[in-house]
Amino acid sequence: MSLYLHDTSTRTVREFVPVEPGRVSIYLCGATVQAPPHIGHIRSGLNFDVLRRWLTRLGYDVWFCRNVTDIDDKIIRVAAEEGVPWFVVAERNYRHFTWAYDTLGCLPPTVEPRATGHVPEMIELMARLIDKGHAYAAGGDVYFDVPSYIERYGRLSNQKPENMRAAGDTDTDTHKRDPRDFALWKAAKDGEPSWRTPWGPGRPGWHLECSAMATKYLGGTFDIHGGGVDLLFPHHENEQAQSRAAGDGFARYWLHNGLLNLGGEKMSKSLGNSLLVTEMVKKVRPVELRYYLLSAHYRSPIEYSEEALKEAATAYRRIEGFVTRAAEVIHDVDVAAPLPQPFVDAMNDDIGVPQALAVIHEVVREGNVALAEGNKEQVARLLAETQSMLDVLGLDPRSEQWRSSGDDTGLRATVDTLVAVALEQRQAARARKDYAAADAIREQLAAAGIVVEDTPQGPRWELAH
Repeated sequence: MSLYLHDTSTRTVREFVPVEPGRVSIYLCGATVQAPPHIGHIRSGLNFDVLRRWLTRLGYDVWFCRNVTDIDDKIIRVAAEEGVPWFVVAERNYRHFTWAYDTLGCLPPTVEPRATGHVPEMIELMARLIDKGHAYAAGGDVYFDVPSYIERYGRLSNQKPENMRAAGDTDTDTHKRDPRDFALWKAAKDGEPSWRTPWGPGRPGWHLECSAMATKYLGGTFDIHGGGVDLLFPHHENEQAQSRAAGDGFARYWLHNGLLNLGGEKMSKSLGNSLLVTEMVKKVRPVELRYYLLSAHYRSPIEYSEEALKEAATAYRRIEGFVTRAAEVIHDVDVAAPLPQPFVDAMNDDIGVPQALAVIHEVVREGNVALAEGNKEQVARLLAETQSMLDVLGLDPRSEQWRSSGDDTGLRATVDTLVAVALEQRQAARARKDYAAADAIREQLAAAGIVVEDTPQGPRWELAH
């Protein structure tokens, strides 16, 4: 079965055929670094991380470009409020985003361009648009001329131009020929950063940045452009308009992930309901947070609740429990083992992670039965399948990513040693049939948050969650 993806531009599920056989190019609208990320910001990165992993598993060489918008009105406003240079705000929050992506297991992008490093490419794109009659300079600004592209404008977001309101992206709309025209370049203002161009000093408009960076690293025509559904209009509509008006094919598939809501409202700092990643990983482990954010289909919204988060963490621990117990019996596991066909079918059907997780849980149930029956051959096969599937989703509890996260290595080693001594004392008590003493040791460990499980291979322990 081929891979099929829901393409926003056609509003259909289409078979994925890359521009270049064997190679896939993806551009993801990444962070606008005016504040630390909440889990709504990071959801997009996780969704496209899974897409990238799946394409790699299918044998493609994936070029993944995730940009950083490090200059815009919000960053400038925050910097002014704090009394610091704009780049201090941008760099600080860029590091917060990088930490969050890394902590939740996102693979590093092939390239991560920053907007401020690509002004020459933006100037070149504006020049092309002006030469083709699709842009004009006015009062130090440069605007995209929407009426010059009116027959195709609005197709991506399925809107009619005659029903669109004014762009509202500058405070100098009197310079515009049409209220719907959007700013490619904004004239310099006192106290704000600026760069020189043939049309005067200023700074880039948001939409121009992404077109310039995407085509620089992925070419004039590339495979997939991704981002949150909230970016569909005006950002992605304007990206496509300016790029195609300039003569580029731009993205062949558009993928948009759903938003994360809280109490029926979109997650945003302005609503005061942000759930920062730094706080969320105090409630559950990073791998459990990743599981939670992936458990809904990428195009569906997530309605956040503490109860749903806890349920997701519990579901992941059931998987983790099987992998841990099975690995104690089976030591050599091939994580590149063949994937169960239902899992492959789910992933090829528009990256159906919820269905893929259901397959994993079914295999885990079979694995637990095999463990109980002592069927090592069956356990080995099911463990290999489970880890192979979890590897695709970035959720394998035995991967270096998750074994080294969450706990301090030195502290874990110390606890390991102390618990081992206690378990030796418990085993000695049981050997001399002093069951009261053995039970007391187990109860003391439980009170300290350590759960002991007796297995055919001997007692094993883990921290209570």
